[in-house]
Amino acid sequence: MTTGNEGKVTLVSAGPGDLDLLTLKAAKVLASADVVLLDDLVNPEIVTLAPQARVIRVGKRGGCRSTPQAFIERLMQRYARHGLHVVRVKGGDALLFGRAGEELAALRRAGVSVDIVNGVSSAFAAAAGLGVSLTHRDHCQGVIFVTAHLRDHSEPDWQALAATGMTLAIYMGMSRIESLCATLVGALPAATPAAVVQWAGSANERRVTGTLGSIAAHARAAGLGSPAIILVGNAIGEAASFANSPASFGVHSGIASIEDLRRRA
Repeated sequence: MTTGNEGKVTLVSAGPGDLDLLTLKAAKVLASADVVLLDDLVNPEIVTLAPQARVIRVGKRGGCRSTPQAFIERLMQRYARHGLHVVRVKGGDALLFGRAGEELAALRRAGVSVDIVNGVSSAFAAAAGLGVSLTHRDHCQGVIFVTAHLRDHSEPDWQALAATGMTLAIYMGMSRIESLCATLVGALPAATPAAVVQWAGSANERRVTGTLGSIAAHARAAGLGSPAIILVGNAIGEAASFANSPASFGVHSGIASIEDLRRRA
């Protein structure tokens, strides 16, 4: 345990779910934690890497009862000021749609030392599950990571984003997938390849491939919901499932248990 005024906070990116995707640095930081603040979408087995720590669950899920952001920030400051090492564990990468900017600003204003450990964001895990690259020299030269709704509940300018020709990796879009796809069809061909991957990078991963004009219906028919990544763009057409059917889906499994992880180490 840290002592005196040496308390600090580390924002740890837990990746999309598969514990094999944790970095070595993340595992080391967890082993040194006094307090762990655990997000809702993080693999719960991650706490076994911090058996000495007090674990506080501070879940945040859209449309569900969530821990207020201000309360989370106060918790981090309080424990750090008591000389403790606080590890704030976030799903995916902490720096992408994880409110890390708000937390970093609050901690710095409070004079609390803070570090960041990067991780694998769910869009990368979704692409890996599909067996595609998010960029491709024959199709696009970039990728745009975008959330489907802004703080005021409005939506991004989908037509402007589509006009870039980049792969679109859309987070938190399942509640409005029909409307966003309909808007994108106004700027892209309805035949543009698209995919939805639910619980990307976890033992529960499910994925559907199709076209921009059909993907919403296919995802609903397959029973896919949040959390999920929506991928749109010609590079997504390189997925192996497109060679067989434009609307296939499958269940991905084989995610390692924590015991397997330790044996491999």
